[in-house]
Amino acid sequence: MNENRATPLRGDTPDAVALWASARVTELVGDQRQPVPAYGSRAWQLLDGSAPQKAAAVITAAELWRRYGDEDALLTWFKEASAPHAPIADRKTLAELEALAKPRPARPVQASEGWPPVAIPGRPGWYRHLVDGRQVDVQKRQVAA
Repeated sequence: MNENRATPLRGDTPDAVALWASARVTELVGDQRQPVPAYGSRAWQLLDGSAPQKAAAVITAAELWRRYGDEDALLTWFKEASAPHAPIADRKTLAELEALAKPRPARPVQASEGWPPVAIPGRPGWYRHLVDGRQVDVQKRQVAA
């Protein structure tokens, strides 16, 4: 058995990755009152390469990406989720929906120019042909005139 495989977390257990990330950030910045700059921001770029805030920003950004994914996709989702919807009064009523759900009458079988004959439902072996502009029913063993 491969012991390096991650075991799936149950719904009632804490997120081990989030706990690890939180512990590392706390370990790096401790009780400092100044906020950790956003990864890649101008303030982050001005920090010394060995500054603990720089590493904390990287861990924070990675954790946000792991949880929420692409920021642009997340913002798009928020815009779509908060977009105004049509008023309830403009929606179809239950009676209208039920009328739309009723089966419609079957269309008659009709052969078309340039297409092969059409099998006639309920009459095995019979096909409808288009002959001289007329719909002609012919059994399979017969040849259309």
